[in-house]
Amino acid sequence: MDAVLKTWASRADPVIAYSLLGEGKRLRPTLVFAAHEALNGASSAGVAELAAAVEVVHAYSLVHDDLPCMDDDDLRRGRPTAHRAFDVPRATRAGYEMVALAARVLAHGLETLALPLERNRAIQLELFRAAGAGGMIGGQALDLEAEGKALPIEALEEVHRRKTGALIAASCVIGGLSADGAPRHIEGLRAYGESIGLAFQIADDVLDATATSDQLGKTAGKDAACAKATFVTLLGVGAARAEAERRAARAVDHLRDVGLASPILVELAHYIVTRPN
Repeated sequence: MDAVLKTWASRADPVIAYSLLGEGKRLRPTLVFAAHEALNGASSAGVAELAAAVEVVHAYSLVHDDLPCMDDDDLRRGRPTAHRAFDVPRATRAGYEMVALAARVLAHGLETLALPLERNRAIQLELFRAAGAGGMIGGQALDLEAEGKALPIEALEEVHRRKTGALIAASCVIGGLSADGAPRHIEGLRAYGESIGLAFQIADDVLDATATSDQLGKTAGKDAACAKATFVTLLGVGAARAEAERRAARAVDHLRDVGLASPILVELAHYIVTRPN
């Protein structure tokens, strides 16, 4: 998948290339591959491009999240954010252009896979609905609106079900659809993805409160500085860790409920709540 990103980045604006090729966890594309393999899909260049398209959307979201009008951050993936390495106008424009780039990468991957038209459509809708107002963009808007406010846990879950969880769940569903999964398996993957999406965010909140900037590769303590409601502010560090572990365990149960045996997906659920950054 990294080779696919490098190929597309080599044709792109330097700000886009910088944003795509930073060292990250690559969790979302890994979930695409793992879900595809869980349904006995055959790995191919086309699947790698679907995974790369998901990563392009994620990278775009990081570029815009870091802007001064959003989270105003200086550090991402262990190096200056895009607007610090270049400037705000170029980073803003690059983020918008990355949406179009994701569409091109996705279309090329679907063409390579030669899937039925209905599954092509389902994969396209899955990615861009997760990125839109009902998902990532809407979650970011809710997150900004909530700064300085005390949110109940249900409202906080809704913020992160959209902002973080939607694209993670979509990654699992896209992987399953690319392998022609049965509807019950696709819904099991969606439920798994939704659960690990919240587990991921809760673990992120714990790390923001307990790790250093060097460990995280981004600015630690940012949530407290922005007076954001987090799972740590609502539950405390210990209870938040326990809740992340509970969500990860629930995710694995969703796989078992539909008869999906995937050691990789189980391991990813564990990794999400034990990762150091």
